[in-house]
Amino acid sequence: MTGPVVVGLDGSPASMTAACWAAREAAYQHLPLVLLHSWTTQPLDVPIPQEAHAKQHYGRDVLRRTEAELLHRHGDLALTTELVAAPATQALLERGANASMLVLGSRGHGSVASFLLGSISLPVLGLAPCPAVAVRSGDPTVEAGIGHPATADPGEVVVGLQEPAPTGDPLLEFAFTAAAARGGRVRAVRAFALSSLVAQPGEDVEAEERARLAGGLAPWREKFPDVPVVEHVAAGPAAQVLLTAAVRGCLTVVGRRRYPSRLTWKLGPVAHAALHHVPCPVAVVPHD
Repeated sequence: MTGPVVVGLDGSPASMTAACWAAREAAYQHLPLVLLHSWTTQPLDVPIPQEAHAKQHYGRDVLRRTEAELLHRHGDLALTTELVAAPATQALLERGANASMLVLGSRGHGSVASFLLGSISLPVLGLAPCPAVAVRSGDPTVEAGIGHPATADPGEVVVGLQEPAPTGDPLLEFAFTAAAARGGRVRAVRAFALSSLVAQPGEDVEAEERARLAGGLAPWREKFPDVPVVEHVAAGPAAQVLLTAAVRGCLTVVGRRRYPSRLTWKLGPVAHAALHHVPCPVAVVPHD
């Protein structure tokens, strides 16, 4: 990944949490950071007049304050700001064509509709051409770094794999790159149905699933020899298995299908479950 980390801002506390996470990730991976604010798409609870000039002034102030705070923490960060007139969804999706990742904030647990940028977050998560990361307001792994040194334990990057390869390759590339950058480890999670044990009593289904996972991980272990890997295979619903594994994570990675049209897209049940319930940042990675 060589493109910038692009974070959408609206001036809320959740926005600042997302920006802090994005800045730390950019610093980890030696990537530039772009702070983006759409002055035509601002939160309803911002008490400002509706005139365009006032909205632009508010946007410039949000960008200026956030830039100053992030450069105070990461003095060598390559950071730029963008105040745009395009709707936030459109602007983020356009930047996603050349970005390493997009970052959005969330106001906390609950409905996806409560994400920082409101109704635009779900389309961005479902349509972005690059990985899109949702960061919850109050995330302890982020808040601990606000005004304090980053935690010494980098934790795990947890990645849920429906199929280890080749479908899982974009997810594994993202997960291994993130783990290597922060000196962490990868926990690769694969679930298999309990019904498989009943339908095929003469076969060791779990051993077969472990072998499939190990085969998919092999080239990534070779490419990232310094990244420890935990192979996590368990029987049960995929969402439940992932949520159980993600309690150990500092970042959870899930996938979604890449569709040819912006009129046809969706997030699967595992991605929805992660976005609703996983407390750490969640990266949604498109794949074919």
